[in-house]
Order: sequence, then C-alpha cells, then structure tokens
Amino acid sequence: MDNNKIQIRETEKTLVPMLDAELMQLADKIVAEIESGRQQLAISINQTIKRTYWNVGRHIVEFEQQGNARAKYGAKLLTSLAKILRARVGRGYSHPNLNNMRKFYLMYPIFQTSEKSSNAPICQTSEKLTWSHICELITIGNDLERQFYENECISENWSVGELHRQKESGLFMRLAQSKDKEGVLRLAHKGQSIQKAEDVVKDTYTLEFIGLANKQKYNERELEQKLIDNMQTFLLELGKGFAFVGRQYPLTINNVHYHIDLVFYHRILKCFVLIDLKKGAVKHKDIGQMNMYMGYFAKEENVEGDNPPIGIILSHYKDELMVEYATYGMDANLFVSKYELYLPDKEQLRRLVSDILK
Repeated sequence: MDNNKIQIRETEKTLVPMLDAELMQLADKIVAEIESGRQQLAISINQTIKRTYWNVGRHIVEFEQQGNARAKYGAKLLTSLAKILRARVGRGYSHPNLNNMRKFYLMYPIFQTSEKSSNAPICQTSEKLTWSHICELITIGNDLERQFYENECISENWSVGELHRQKESGLFMRLAQSKDKEGVLRLAHKGQSIQKAEDVVKDTYTLEFIGLANKQKYNERELEQKLIDNMQTFLLELGKGFAFVGRQYPLTINNVHYHIDLVFYHRILKCFVLIDLKKGAVKHKDIGQMNMYMGYFAKEENVEGDNPPIGIILSHYKDELMVEYATYGMDANLFVSKYELYLPDKEQLRRLVSDILK
C-alpha cells in the first residue's frame, strides 16, 4: 500500500473512530470501482484519440487522391487546412500534427480492435500505445523495424522516452545483425524472444547515456558508478528480464577476496548474470577469472530452481581471435561483449540488415 492510501486510511480512522469493518469493506469496493472506471475512461479516451486522428489522416489522403485537389492545393494543403481547423476546433491541428495523422493512416491502412488477420500493417489498438508512441513509430520507414518496436512497446510497457532511446540506439538492427533472414523476420513479427543465454547477450552495448563519450580519461570504477547512476536506462539497454542485485559483489575463495562489478538476476531464464567491466581490451586472465566467478555462483549462490549463471565481460575493445582461443572448451554461458560510448551509425547498421534480408 502506497503512502497516499495509508494517509487516507489514517484520515478515515480519525474522522470516523467508530467506523466498522462492514462499512470499510463497502468503501473499499466503491473506491476500487471508481479507480477501475477512471482507468477505463483513460483507455477509452486514448483509443478515441487514435481512431479520430487515423480518420483525420484518412480524410486528408482521400482528398489528396482527387486529381483536381492535388493540382489546386499541392504542398500548401496542410498549411491552409491547419489555419481553418485551428480557428474552428482550437489547438492540436497544426501542420506538423496533420502531417503525422496523414502518415499514421498511410503507414497503418487498417485500424481494428481485433487480432491481426492480414499481412498489411495494422494499427495495434493496445491501450499501451498512446498517440505520442504512434508519433515516434511513424518516423520509422521500414515496416519490419517499426513492427519490432511496436511489439516491444506493448510487451515491455515502454514509455515514449524508452521507445525513443531504443529507436535512436538502433536496437532492432543491433539484435538483427547476429541473425539469419528467418531470424530477422521472426524478431520483427514477434519481438525479442528470451529462451537461452544467447538471447540476453548483445554483441555490442550502447552506453551513450552515461556521458563519458567526451572524456578522455576514466577508470572502471567511474564507468561502474555511471551505470549505477543511470540504472534505469542501463536496464533498458540490457533488455527484458533483468533485475539488479548488487555492485562490487563480494566472494572469498581460500581467504582471497574478489568482487564482481555488477550482479543481476534474470527473471525469465531464472539465473544470475555476472558483469565485469573493462575499460580497455579484455585479456585472457579476465576470461579465466569470470569463469571462476561463474563456478562459484553455480556452487555457492544458486538455490533450487536456479539455472547456471551467465557471465558477461564488457570491454571497450575486443580481440575476436584471442577471445575465441581463450574461451575454447569453457562454459558456453561466458560471453565477451563490447561497449560503445556513442550512438551507433544507424545507416550502416541498416545496410548490414538489408544485406541479410536479400
């Protein structure tokens, strides 16, 4: 129970000392009904707004498709229309907003409340998608990419800010790089599926949000602190299912003390995820040390129902050949990934994914 509800309860007791249990139960039922009604009203308003804007876009497109109208108004159509609408219905119908409504209709030619039954792009009418979400989604020209972000928004309850960050970091294309054509299509249509260790590990993590890109000198402890300070965004970058356990997690083996930089628990795979941060290039001894950490957790920290831990060494540079040799015969759940302090070149990523889809 949150603080507001506790305060309300205390107020009720103060105002009505003799309030009996039956009356309290009645009040609880009425409050629950009111809150449910408010939620339904918010959902209804959201759905109505999206349907209205979709229909506005439809009217504009149908008007444009008339040859004489296109010739007469041309590029000035939305500017002129915006002036009329602002005068008659008020704010919210500026040229940019009308353009978004037009794009909304063009990108989602079918608007329905039932499950998808067509191969054409259909607007998801989930209450989790607001008009602001739609405005972010329609900036994505590629249908597969847009469908991925739409699915993830709904399944992961992304806010508009979270959607924007994932879109700018090229999440879909970063995940798609390591897949074949069928895998990319599956990723787009169904979203990110978590079934095994490989599904939760990225080849490259984008950490532009920690603000170290313009700093020439920083150490691993500072990198760790920045990740802690921006934990909400870091969890978003890690992906679905991660729960933070602790930092500088201590373990002792034969009276020698060690510390793991960051420890998480993955609620879907039901396992610990151990992360060690390296400012420079990963070395073979770092890989051996992580393997030891994983063995310790498997033997000493796991409880009944836990699966074997996952180890990720996150380094700024990665020698692929050295890593291949150093991990030979080791635990398959041990990964070495890179991190970047800048947002990736999305056009380059897009070209790589396009090559996979050919």
